[in-house]
Amino acid sequence: MSGSDTDTPLVDEAVVPARPHVLGEPVVVIEGLRKSFGANEVLCGIDMTVRAGEHVVVFGPSGSGKSTLLRSINLLEEPTRGSLKVFDVEYGPDAAPGVRRGKPLELRRTVGMVFQQFNLFPHMTALENVALPLRAVRGFKRDAAEERAAQALRRVGLLPRAAHYPSELSGGQQQRVAIARALTLDPKIMLFDEPTSALDAELVGEVLQVMRELAEGGMTMVVVTHELGFAREIGDLNVFMDEGQILESGDRTLFDACQNPRLQKFVSAVL
Repeated sequence: MSGSDTDTPLVDEAVVPARPHVLGEPVVVIEGLRKSFGANEVLCGIDMTVRAGEHVVVFGPSGSGKSTLLRSINLLEEPTRGSLKVFDVEYGPDAAPGVRRGKPLELRRTVGMVFQQFNLFPHMTALENVALPLRAVRGFKRDAAEERAAQALRRVGLLPRAAHYPSELSGGQQQRVAIARALTLDPKIMLFDEPTSALDAELVGEVLQVMRELAEGGMTMVVVTHELGFAREIGDLNVFMDEGQILESGDRTLFDACQNPRLQKFVSAVL
């Protein structure tokens, strides 16, 4: 595995438009969301709204329910109670009468996700890994899928590594391949579940740079992260969770003007 990464993530200005200054309409609306594993309630009534073009950062101590919330948004975890609407389609268990309910596959066509682990197939090249969802989900022919995959790899600065296998890439490069793979399906919303937690410290920056460029391009994002410096930089809405609840939320000023004692203690320990 490469110990360093000399590639610079690039975003073509012709491909990614400038980020709008005004946030759009709500695209994710969560009301009273609960999730239990047996007798253990992990989400205890979450209310949260994500608007088009908004960058929501969810942070808090380990075990606070952050990743469960994120996984619930694309139904990798089925909520126990509550409402989850994405683009006005209900996916939660408590649908109001007459409201159309969507199916998980429909949801995942508009919501992409990047995980802590890269989940790349070791016997496939970077290009093949990125092209796979297009062939498996969208039914693209090989040539068309690989052309789209090459564009996605270029977007994250890894086109020169297209023929490399995961074992020949650094951890940061592998995570960037995983981001490119999610982008090939043209998601309207991107979810990031602690995307830098499995990386060595010197490789974190390259992944954050790709995410920064996506944010600047106007991508709607929900990010679970411990990188609070990054949160202060890109977070339109910063959400602090503890013990399955949202204790406080706010814009970039939250970190300097928070009111909740638990959040004050957490911020002082981390920043």
